[in-house]
Amino acid sequence: MNQTYKIGVDLGGTKTEVILLDPENNVLLRERIPTRKDTYENILNGICYLIDKCINHLKINYGEVEYNIGIGIPGIIDQKTQKVINANTTILIGNTLQKDLENRLQHKIKIDNDANCFVLAETIAGATKDYHNVFGIIMGTGCGGGLVINKQIYKGFHGIAGEWGHFSIHPEGPLCWCGNKGCIETFISGSGLENLYYNETGESLKVPDIVKKARNHLQPAKKIFEQFLDNFGRAVGGIISIFDPDAIVIGGGLSNIDELYTIGYEKVKKYAFYHDIKTPILKNQLGDSAGVFGAAWLNNTT
Repeated sequence: MNQTYKIGVDLGGTKTEVILLDPENNVLLRERIPTRKDTYENILNGICYLIDKCINHLKINYGEVEYNIGIGIPGIIDQKTQKVINANTTILIGNTLQKDLENRLQHKIKIDNDANCFVLAETIAGATKDYHNVFGIIMGTGCGGGLVINKQIYKGFHGIAGEWGHFSIHPEGPLCWCGNKGCIETFISGSGLENLYYNETGESLKVPDIVKKARNHLQPAKKIFEQFLDNFGRAVGGIISIFDPDAIVIGGGLSNIDELYTIGYEKVKKYAFYHDIKTPILKNQLGDSAGVFGAAWLNNTT
């Protein structure tokens, strides 16, 4: 039996969380602190503080034991330069995060994208645990994605596999922060939906309020929400046409919109390149716990 303990860190935009698991995946310690994004040094300090707390817990209670460290971040490590790229927490960009942490901790670590951590966790212990090949999509402030094949994260040639939010579904659509126009993220993320509503009405509303108005058949919220569901179907139908996964799992705040699994699913069937789509589209089971568990389990993957 593997007697290695596991430390997982989920570096989020507002909070950084750590979890310590024993060899049987029982939770021994769990803690969250606010993410200080004012300086890169403070991000390093926060991560190291939480990891040191877990290491001290192990030493006090179990002595000198083996442990692995995994970290999920809102970006990716460029395989050529070893620097962080494509990070929503922009202060990370251009820094050698893995090297810097390993130097501080004097321990090897594994880092992966937070969306990859999400889908890995859901496929090991959550909504898609009965499936082997799973596409996970996160619909929150932005749109992220990750791909698991045979219970292993698939990174792709450049390490960007699953970057679902950044291909264009409407070339003349809104300008995305990535530099392209009409990216999925500009239409069906939380910020995208809110921006579309503001541009149409001049009124700032949060997603729950837009959805509530749409459900009450109030225009223009109803029209914008219908377009949101159509764009969801177009984007997810494309995933199925390209990858044809065993299942799709949705995370992030917008995963709580019930219509994604009903009207949205009918739109998926309309746009996918198959006449009788039966791909399960499932709501996550682990909630915001998925990222930290997935990070802890990164060392289980090759």
